[in-house]
Formats: sequence, structure tokens, C-alpha cells
Amino acid sequence: MSTANFSAIDNRLDALVSLDLGGRGVEHLYTAARERQGGSLVGAAADALSAIPERSNVFVTTGSVSRAWISPTIGENDGPAGLAAIVRALSLAKKALCIAFVEETLIESTSAILTTAGLTVLPYEQATIARDDGSLAVVSVEPFPIDDVNAKEASRALIAKYQPALFFSTERVGRNVDGIYCSMRGIDYGMGRARIDFMFDEARSQGIPTVAVGDGGNEIGMGVVADAVRKHVKFGDARPDGSPGIGAVTGTDALVTAACSNWGCYAIAGAFAARMGRRSLAHTPPLEAALLRRGVDVGLINSVDNVVDGNVDGLPEATHLAVVQMISTIIAPVFK
Repeated sequence: MSTANFSAIDNRLDALVSLDLGGRGVEHLYTAARERQGGSLVGAAADALSAIPERSNVFVTTGSVSRAWISPTIGENDGPAGLAAIVRALSLAKKALCIAFVEETLIESTSAILTTAGLTVLPYEQATIARDDGSLAVVSVEPFPIDDVNAKEASRALIAKYQPALFFSTERVGRNVDGIYCSMRGIDYGMGRARIDFMFDEARSQGIPTVAVGDGGNEIGMGVVADAVRKHVKFGDARPDGSPGIGAVTGTDALVTAACSNWGCYAIAGAFAARMGRRSLAHTPPLEAALLRRGVDVGLINSVDNVVDGNVDGLPEATHLAVVQMISTIIAPVFK
């Protein structure tokens, strides 16, 4: 398919996942990100994934402790499913070995979601064997420090050790200008949180390509649309106590804004599948249903409604299944 036709598909995917059904102001973030990118956000992200060499190491991250003042084991269900779709696509298409960095307390739940996507979770040394001989679709999951000093040291060491070809982040909160990790309600919930944004910053400083997905303005990557976050997102200009707003300072090469971060990932996976000419790389409604059910089984919360269920960001499970089906329909002409 021609580049022009990919462009049409990418633009439709952008429009679909940027529908601001949650009323967060994401359409304004999309406009700002689109002006900065000079073209499709989903397309730029898919191009970055397509450019990585075969059998590369790729850093990925998502999720975070959502109610750390209660327990550091509580994560949310927006993020892990989307990341699983990306890791699955990269593993199958590029034989990439993705290394997922999360809080130690969330390794179990993150691994469960990745497993449901068809990936075998192994320590890095074992995963490289499976990756290199092609016998398994694998991923590694590792903890990351929860304090600034150790995070900065670990960032340099891990990049030197693994030499990632790309760093992909989705729905991962980054610090604001005061170094605070803010919720969408403007609350400091940085306790027990892995400082992975420091490693994202280090990757950028070393020229490693980066892709980030977010839906609220407080995530890694949103630093490139900081003005739009301040103007259009609740608490974007100031937190309830009057201190600087929730906007994350960390930037990215390619930013995908979406009404729900999972949707941004599913759109990227769809655009990537189109570029690779392999429909099987795209996310599907049955897999989406399985991932959301597994999220319930491992206790991931719908962080808007404060309950454990298959809804994400307060939007009904059926809506998420419908968005995945729409993505499949948008990319279908590529495979005719």
C-alpha cells in the first residue's frame, strides 16, 4: 500500500482514539500534538516501531501504583492491556525482546496481563535464548527504583546494559515541574512509585527513539504539549493547593494522545500491522475481552469509578470492544 493510503488510515485512527468521551480535554492535546508532529500521531508512532532492527531490545513501561497510600500493590487497568498489545506485535513481527519496567509490587499483575496476550514472561537471560532461536514470544519484567537518586543511577546502568533500540511508554505518570507525581485530581501520589521517567529522560539524552501514549496530561511524553495541558486540562495550570499543575515535564519524540491510553496503543498496533502487512499483529475484540477479564482477576482497578471491573477510565467495557473493532475495520483495506 502507498504511503498516501497509510496516511489516510493513520488519520482515521487518530480521529477515532482522540474522541474525548471522558471529557478530559484530550482533543485539545491532540490538536497541539498534531501541530507539533506535523502529521498523524499514530502514524509517527507506528513508523518508529517499524524502524527498529530485528531482534532488538526494547524498553517498555506502563502502569503505576494507583492507591499507594492504601497499598503499593494496587494498579489500574488502563495501560497494561495497551502495552501488552504493543509488546505482542513487536515480538511477533520483529522478534524484539521487550523489557518492561514497573514497580516491584506490580510485577505479578503486569506479568499476568502480558501472559494473557500470549507472551511468556522470563528473566532476561532466558528470554534472549527464546528470542534468538525463535521458539517463544517472550518478554521480561523488571523492577525499577522508587527514589530519585537510585533511579538516575539505574537509568544509565540499564541503558548501557541492554542498549535498547526504542523506549515505549503508555499511561505512565511523570513528575511535574515541582518533581511531584500528580493524579488527575491534582493529588500527590508519588509514594511507592518507580521513577521511570528519569530513565526515559536519559534515553532521550542519548538519542534513543521514544514513543509515549497518554490521555490526561500527567503522563510521560506530555512535556511536548505543556502549554495545552496548562490551558485545557483540569488542574493543568494549578493543583488544588495552588502549586504548579499536574502536567508531566518529560517529553518524547512521538506522542500519541487518546481518550483512553489503551486505545492509543491499539491504534498504534493496528497501524504497525498495516505497515508490516500482517493482520495478525493487530489487536482484536476477543483478546481485548480476555485482557480486561484478566485485569479483574488480578485486581486492577477502574480508577475513575474506584472499583475492580472490566470498564476502563469509567467507560463501559462494550465501548472498548467497539473501539478495537473499529480499528480492525479501519485497517482492513490494507489486507484485501
